[in-house]
Amino acid sequence: MSQLEPVLEVRGITKRFPGVLANDRIDMTLYKGRVLGLLGENGAGKSTLMNLIYGLYAPDEGEILVNGVAVEITGPEDAIAKGIGMVHQHFQLVDVLTVTENVMLGNESVKGLLLDRQSARQRIIEISEQYGLDVNPDAVIRDIPVGIQQRVEIIKALYRDADILILDEPTAVLTPQETQGLFQIMRTLLDKGVSIIFISHKLKEVLEICDDITVLRRGKLAGHADPKQSTEQSLASLMVGRDVVLQIDKERGQQQELVMQIDNLRVHDGRGIPAVEDVSLSIYAGEILGIAGVQGNGQSELIEAISGLRHVDSGHVMLLGQDITNASPRQITEVGSAHVPEDRQRMGMVMPFEVMFNMVLNSYHNEPFSNGILVNEDAIAEHAQELVEAYDVRPPYIHATIGELSGGNQQKVIIAREFSRPVKLLIAAQPTRGLDVGSIEFIHKQIVRMRDEGTAVLLISSELDEILSLSDRVAVMFDGQVIDILPIEDADRDTVGLRMAGSMDMANNNGGAA
Repeated sequence: MSQLEPVLEVRGITKRFPGVLANDRIDMTLYKGRVLGLLGENGAGKSTLMNLIYGLYAPDEGEILVNGVAVEITGPEDAIAKGIGMVHQHFQLVDVLTVTENVMLGNESVKGLLLDRQSARQRIIEISEQYGLDVNPDAVIRDIPVGIQQRVEIIKALYRDADILILDEPTAVLTPQETQGLFQIMRTLLDKGVSIIFISHKLKEVLEICDDITVLRRGKLAGHADPKQSTEQSLASLMVGRDVVLQIDKERGQQQELVMQIDNLRVHDGRGIPAVEDVSLSIYAGEILGIAGVQGNGQSELIEAISGLRHVDSGHVMLLGQDITNASPRQITEVGSAHVPEDRQRMGMVMPFEVMFNMVLNSYHNEPFSNGILVNEDAIAEHAQELVEAYDVRPPYIHATIGELSGGNQQKVIIAREFSRPVKLLIAAQPTRGLDVGSIEFIHKQIVRMRDEGTAVLLISSELDEILSLSDRVAVMFDGQVIDILPIEDADRDTVGLRMAGSMDMANNNGGAA
């Protein structure tokens, strides 16, 4: 290690917020041309530490060194000037602008009185070719896949001459194929002398791509690890401070009464293109039906349609014997369903609202939370405090706006709200996206608990391991259709992986809709 060249060091970094010690004397070193994995549970202090490095917060104690020199970073512009770039978990892009316009934003070049788009465009092409990013500078952001949007964020940092790159949960919304593409880009960046901090909850990926690992636990440094000598289990234990069950141990679910029947459903996406084509599914109490598929094959539109968030063009959806086709989300909720949406910020919360009010978004109009036109804030606060403690939301301050919480803790608020109600159908779309291993273990146990108590669970996840670990049956979607339904006994990685790629070899609707 002594021969390696440190490019970024934090020494004794401490940051306090009212009632919270977010970082407590943290030491961390990033070496030139290497990937440093930063691990920790939700609320461990990772985001705070990165925000200190990027100038969004000021440290209370300690120092930051860049290339061996102590620096004061008072804002992102200081960080950028010192060669530090950050790709946030939630991309900072303007949907209606082109790639070139997004990259220029805040760093505009001009020719005379006009923006010099052509020079910026040419530089984007050069960066794209140099690092193997393959991005069209003229594409509009809303028209390109999420994996390409992430590449735009990387180009934004390189355009500003970043040689230290912070990637915050970069694979959270990527398919396995896109993740491998990102890793190839990262290796190219390393070859060009860029150094990378890689923040992730996916331990398998950390072991694959990282050269060094630093682990935080409850705001303190829990330790450092060598990926060559570590396992997923050892890293999970270091993060949480106890042994963690990475593979849920459960009995096979037993089908009971029919809860939801979907018949010949057809749905268009936001561009008017068919996204769901003649999908039929039966979901029973006491079972978990997992939907596997590469993201973008109609899963999102299917879930939005059956939860009242997207118009159904044709077909029918029955819930507990009632026709809920094109019913409103509240009507569907009140029949007896819960929904964890895949896009938590757009569909699962109201960002300016306090945590306590987000805990009752679908029940605030019911007793004891309201009485006629009056809201009972004391009852809401008491309920929220119970859920915050039961689901380990950090920091446990119910009067904070939910926008102040990390992405993982925002997800915990939604999970707590939806899992704590008595329902007959749970629709869980990407329920553990952005969560740490301890929280994933807890959520998985809660999903199985609900199934065992007689709830029908429809699970949608881009994590194939999660689908195979939890499901009793697996439906595979490809190109808007359910091309196979397998009992879990027949759903191994290779078989499901082939179906996800559209292969119909030996596909015979095993398990059917029964």
